[in-house]
Amino acid sequence: MKKAGIIGVGKLGLCFALNLEKSGFEVYAVDVSEEYVNLLQSRRFYSTEPGVNELLSEAKSFFVSSNAETIINNEIEDIFIMVATPSLPDGSYNHSQVEKVTDELIAFGKRKNTVHLYIGCTTMPGYCDKLAEKVLAYNYTVSYNPEFIAQGNIIHDQQYPDQVMIGEANEEVGERLEKIYRKMAKNNPVYCRMSRISAEIAKLATNCFLTTKISFANSIGDLAIKAGADYEKILAAVGADSRIGKKYLNYGFGFGGPCFPRDNRALGVFAKSKNYELTISEATDRVNKNHLHFQLQYYLEKYQPGDPIHFEHVTYKDGSVIIEESQQLALAVALAHEGRKVIVTDREEVKIAVEKMYPGLFEFR
Repeated sequence: MKKAGIIGVGKLGLCFALNLEKSGFEVYAVDVSEEYVNLLQSRRFYSTEPGVNELLSEAKSFFVSSNAETIINNEIEDIFIMVATPSLPDGSYNHSQVEKVTDELIAFGKRKNTVHLYIGCTTMPGYCDKLAEKVLAYNYTVSYNPEFIAQGNIIHDQQYPDQVMIGEANEEVGERLEKIYRKMAKNNPVYCRMSRISAEIAKLATNCFLTTKISFANSIGDLAIKAGADYEKILAAVGADSRIGKKYLNYGFGFGGPCFPRDNRALGVFAKSKNYELTISEATDRVNKNHLHFQLQYYLEKYQPGDPIHFEHVTYKDGSVIIEESQQLALAVALAHEGRKVIVTDREEVKIAVEKMYPGLFEFR
């Protein structure tokens, strides 16, 4: 049975590890939290992400540790690094956790056999090339392999990816990584193989395009409302054009969550570092903010003072528990600050988190 290592088994990494195990790999996972590791080892961990609990309970070749030495001792030659890369104040990504992991790996010394590192977390373009130089003397290669998934659908999205993006260290390593995915994927995705920096740009550009499409749809919807037109029929007609497509072309709340806003900003930051002004990145952010203001005015006019305004969820999208940069929550907060009665219906954990952030601002059901 082929072995694989995963360093960082948070929401994304855990799903990937379990999907690898399900497809026939012997998976050795490492995470810094001993309490979390113990829950995974004993199979007592509970996730709200669909499919995780079932795969975890069934996993026979999934081993978890809080010590990276586990990966070294098992002579694993394929290591996926899926730690967090939080945003810095300027909008770029913080690579300190990736640095910490690689420092720990090279501290074990030069590897006898070449070991391949696959960076699955989002990085700033150019970072993986620098990392490759750092670890080369220790017989490691570095490839960039970002995930394209949606929260609440991670297991499925990893099993049935539209594309697998591989910023390969070289052609041989790219082929090696593609074979891993061919074993795990249940469909026949497009394999997009390119240089590391090209893949880093492509990952950010993909999400930037999606934010642009969402902002465009909301802008046209706002205009249609102002003009007394039917935004649903307008957007359906636009999306019927095969050059455009209907996905992400619906009118609704602005984009939010842990990926879209950050990737959009990061691409703009990278562009500036290359003395290029990526106007579309800044414009998309501005449109998103303008749309929130439009919706606020729309709700204030639609509902009379004293009328309850219901939100079926305030997470960034339905079915998720994530409130990070949620436009729904931002609108609910703005309405409440205008003195309106806002009633929120959501999962218990979401209500607890929102109440902690905004004590007494909403009614919950």
